[in-house]
Amino acid sequence: MASVRRKVRGTRVSIWFTGRVEGRRWGVGDAAGEADGLDLGKIVAATVRLLDAEGLGRLSMRRLAAELGVTAMSVYWYVDTKDELLELALDRAYAELDLPGDDGADWAAQLRQLAHGHRRVLADHPWVSRLAGEYLNVGPRAMACVAAAQRAMRRAGLPEECLTGGLSLLFPFSYGFGGVGGRWAELCRAAGVPEDECYRRFVETLREHPEYVRPPAAVAPVPAVPPVPAVPAVLPGGQEQRDRDFNFALECVLAGMAAMRDRVAEQVRPTISPA
Repeated sequence: MASVRRKVRGTRVSIWFTGRVEGRRWGVGDAAGEADGLDLGKIVAATVRLLDAEGLGRLSMRRLAAELGVTAMSVYWYVDTKDELLELALDRAYAELDLPGDDGADWAAQLRQLAHGHRRVLADHPWVSRLAGEYLNVGPRAMACVAAAQRAMRRAGLPEECLTGGLSLLFPFSYGFGGVGGRWAELCRAAGVPEDECYRRFVETLREHPEYVRPPAAVAPVPAVPPVPAVPAVLPGGQEQRDRDFNFALECVLAGMAAMRDRVAEQVRPTISPA
């Protein structure tokens, strides 16, 4: 029965559709966990810590059980598979988003808040971007984020048929920035090198290979491209540059959303014939 619950014709079914989350209390006191003080909330929190510290590749049920000081079978009482555990950890990460309230505040400010929060979660937890691409991501915290964005877009005046398009613009945008930023930070940590130092080395390497910023000889003649400027003694830092780029691009997203709202409204506006 459990295998049927988890899979339909070989396709993994989200834990949120199985009823298993509702069937397991998140607080201490479950019969199987009383002796160890174990509960689903503690298991998911430990999973997030391990993913942050060691990445997806090293996570196993045995490793998690050792972190919790219990047997692997104790963990399996709460989740059937590692996939279920990862889905729970993914939704737990979205709990870090500070969602705007439904208080009539400026819609653009609320979407900025969501975009910045989404990017921060992805940057702080590099594993989230990968899991968000592999799982349905329909947990309650993720869906609360979507609902908050929809409320802001309605307040902006977007018609209902445009809401999914607005979501498809806002969150993939912040996903791209946050996912790349998180992966970059992860690589720098693995190399034991600060991010600004990695950025400095990148710029120096680029300066040594100007062919990557100049058109190939086979292309039609174009005005000469100036050489890559010398690296300044003190760089503003890669993170600072990424923040500026994100803020500028986000304003373009919001301006485009407002422009399309006005265009759609103009298209559906009834034409009044003169008497």
